[in-house]
Amino acid sequence: MLINNKSIAIVGGGPGGLTLARLLQLKGADVKVYERDFDKNARVQGSPLDLHDRSGLAAIRKAELLEEFKNNFLPGADKKLIMNERAEIFFSDHDTKVEENFGHEYFRPEIDRGTLRKILLESLQPGTVVWNSHFISIEKENGGWNLYFKNGSSAYADIVIASDGANSKIRPYITDIKAFYSGVIMLEGNISNAKETAPNINALLKGGKIMAFGNGKNLLMGQKGNGDIGFYASFKADESWSSTNGLDYSNKEQVLEWFKINYPEWNHIWYELFKNSEVPFIPRPIYCMPFDQTWETLPNLTMIGDAAHVMPPFAGEGANMAMLDALELSECLTSEKYGSLTSAISAYEKNMQTMASIAAKESLENGELMHSENALATMLEFFNRH
Repeated sequence: MLINNKSIAIVGGGPGGLTLARLLQLKGADVKVYERDFDKNARVQGSPLDLHDRSGLAAIRKAELLEEFKNNFLPGADKKLIMNERAEIFFSDHDTKVEENFGHEYFRPEIDRGTLRKILLESLQPGTVVWNSHFISIEKENGGWNLYFKNGSSAYADIVIASDGANSKIRPYITDIKAFYSGVIMLEGNISNAKETAPNINALLKGGKIMAFGNGKNLLMGQKGNGDIGFYASFKADESWSSTNGLDYSNKEQVLEWFKINYPEWNHIWYELFKNSEVPFIPRPIYCMPFDQTWETLPNLTMIGDAAHVMPPFAGEGANMAMLDALELSECLTSEKYGSLTSAISAYEKNMQTMASIAAKESLENGELMHSENALATMLEFFNRH
């Protein structure tokens, strides 16, 4: 096996990085995951994600974690309401959705990100994740790499894999190709104990999702397994909006006033989101990698997930693609059919670039449709057809 007697460093402990570590450890590899978080409880994880049969779920099955996943996913969390800005319901599958199950090609079970992370963390050998390891730089040494971290520590690895997200600090060592701005900003909020703090929205959600469209803007929200609600105000704006709008993201009253001014036609029921959100709100400019990106393969340095192919979230492919990358890279690194690490990594990268290009195009097109003046009609047509 090409990675026999090789030390592997994965930088970033998101779904992709942890899945890759699990898959490689099942093959006997020597793996460490370097994660910038201080510990496993350092951050509130984002909204639930849905796993797709041929990507995220395929990786879960290969990682021998399907039964644990089944014990922790959120039945019914994929049910949805499509509404307009006045909070009128135009589509609901709460009473009509055909019950699907594992093994069904279009079944996309939802799971809290924090729960998925816990499942993956607990599947790893003790000491695999090195917390409080904020990556700063790498340099070549003895055919491998020395990694340097903000806390002053360093580590050596024969192979380094970047799983450090859209703002990857390792990516520039591989390619100078940069992501482009999609034109969309998503302002993120989170409501704790929504049954008590946001009872009207909570009653509408009924454990599922809401997609509200109006005037070229969106509100997107979903119920988390712990009773929280994660939500996004999504709209088109200049790339510099996050830093030039004058908002104090820790001031709920100020952000609510911004919503009232910029979403003037929207029903007062939506105000409940902003009045009861935790602070700070988080602005997220949405980026996408060029569809035709390629680079010269390196023999011991590559990347997965958003580090390799950040894309808009409007097709639900982000975490799924990262986990599929993990699956396919692990297969290439442990296959007997490649004569060198370079050829194994090259095979992975070429396939990953092709698949990511297809997914990115779909995500970008969906984002345009969702922020068009006809978004409601377009989305209704899509969901009624499917």
